[in-house]
Amino acid sequence: MSIFLNKDSKVIVQGMTGSEGTKHTTRMLASGTNIVGGVNPRKAGQSVQFSAFDGQDTTVPVFGTVADAVKETGANVSVIFVPPKFTKDAVLEAIEAAVPLVVVITEGVPVHDSTNCATSGSPPRSVSAATRSSVRRTSTRCRRSRTTRTPTRSS
Repeated sequence: MSIFLNKDSKVIVQGMTGSEGTKHTTRMLASGTNIVGGVNPRKAGQSVQFSAFDGQDTTVPVFGTVADAVKETGANVSVIFVPPKFTKDAVLEAIEAAVPLVVVITEGVPVHDSTNCATSGSPPRSVSAATRSSVRRTSTRCRRSRTTRTPTRSS
């Protein structure tokens, strides 16, 4: 039973044309995921050809913005494969485009960016577990370090 995804889910991939995005998009297509588009502002209007493991070729259009991709394809899921410094903007763009489910794969996202995304105005149904757990680990570490400090008094 699928909780978040099912056979009717339409997925866009933010960062599809990068190395990680290309690798994982190929794997998702091979496993039967309905990839309806990619997002890359510099490559808008192009298409990317993917060769699946079974020899089937799939052409996926690239859009300039998430809003354009959602409008054209009816996408209801966004998977994000962008470098850490661009992750916050990618998540917020997906939230602004009212994508109901956003999956973030990126490692090394700054904690401040993760918490900003998790607490933004109209969040999607889910923020990746990796993002939430890194925020919890870091905040626990910060709490511990505060409690072990020796208070100093000024004279």
